[in-house]
Amino acid sequence: MPSRTVPVEVRPYLTELVRRTRAVYGDRLLSVFAVGSLALGDYRPGRSDIDITVVVAPGGPERLVHDLAEVLAHPAFDCPAAGLELVVYDADFAASGSPESGYLLNLNTGPLLPAVANFDSAGAPAFWYVIDRAVAHQSGLPLCGRPVREVLAGPRRFDLLAAVAASVDEHASGAGHLADNRVLNGCRAVYFCRTGRWVAKREAGRAMVAAGDRFGALVGEALRSFDRPRARAAELPAAQVGEFSAWVGRTVAATVRCAAAARSVEH
Repeated sequence: MPSRTVPVEVRPYLTELVRRTRAVYGDRLLSVFAVGSLALGDYRPGRSDIDITVVVAPGGPERLVHDLAEVLAHPAFDCPAAGLELVVYDADFAASGSPESGYLLNLNTGPLLPAVANFDSAGAPAFWYVIDRAVAHQSGLPLCGRPVREVLAGPRRFDLLAAVAASVDEHASGAGHLADNRVLNGCRAVYFCRTGRWVAKREAGRAMVAAGDRFGALVGEALRSFDRPRARAAELPAAQVGEFSAWVGRTVAATVRCAAAARSVEH
């Protein structure tokens, strides 16, 4: 278990998660790596999820993903974070760079997450998975097995920008999202459009404040709220959050249009 950027309080959990995953898949297990806040160096107790990607050899008994979902389910396997979000891909899909969701298992479990265990990716919104794979390709933190880039292809830029746009649209609805997370997810989207790199939400928010963008005061409020546990998140001004979300949407849409124009010239 690498100690780099892995907080002490989650190391035993990750070690046991890898052990249980290996016990289910045996030699078919190719790689396990952390994405999300763990990979980007901004994991915080009481707020962050543990985001994990597993890559396995193609084929094999269908029951294996069901077995894995069972042995990793909270509270029988107690998650020390807000939740565990774990996705399993077969190696062929992981290496394809596909813009689809494409998972064998999408597992959400933990004290603050609704329990989800999906085994069929057909019809699942793809943007979350595309973004997670992009973060993994850039910064994934290996926990066991092969290096990330040996098993996972990064999404193509145009596909990734489309996923970012879909993420922004989904957050703009506000459904199921804390206001501070909506704002900082928007900051991260704009940061990616401007730089082509993924950073943690707080780093993206701080960059927006430092740049003197007109929403700096709102982003500052979101940053202060984001430092609290989820249960103590602040109520941000709804009108300002809506205005900010609309601005983020326009910024991302403009980047998508530029990418589409460049793509048409190339072809």
